[in-house]
Amino acid sequence: MPPGHSTEGLGAALTIRKEFPETGIVVLSAFVHAEHAVELLASGQGIGYLLKDRVEDVTEFVQSLQRVADGCVVIDSALVQDLVRTRPGHDPFDMLTAREREVLALMAEGRSNAGIARQIWIAEATVEKHVHSILGKLDLPDSTGDHRRVLAVLAYLGSAGS
Repeated sequence: MPPGHSTEGLGAALTIRKEFPETGIVVLSAFVHAEHAVELLASGQGIGYLLKDRVEDVTEFVQSLQRVADGCVVIDSALVQDLVRTRPGHDPFDMLTAREREVLALMAEGRSNAGIARQIWIAEATVEKHVHSILGKLDLPDSTGDHRRVLAVLAYLGSAGS
């Protein structure tokens, strides 16, 4: 899309999502547009938001595309980190430890517990404990729902706009 710091690409992605809700979408952006990204990410599954200058590893990029095709949500960790820095006031995310925020950022990238464990060099069981703690702190308790991880990421991103 145009290189003029505009959001036409995100607008087009939102239009596509509204007209064809089952279509997987990956937005490659040069900039973090948090409020528009949150709106897109909240529109359902099979969504990705990646920063162009961080897509250097072809294998990782293809894995991100596959996760979106599989119905997952993939969010560039830079977007999550930007939202961490700009989050005002007191909210449930203030209760997260630095490691839990790191795990949540990797969850936002669409990584599995095993993938998170490999990325930050901890045991998968430790990742599971962090995820359980994150879900508890965000008031997303155990349920039969399959998408609490996505809900945690979307809740996190959604609260950044308020």
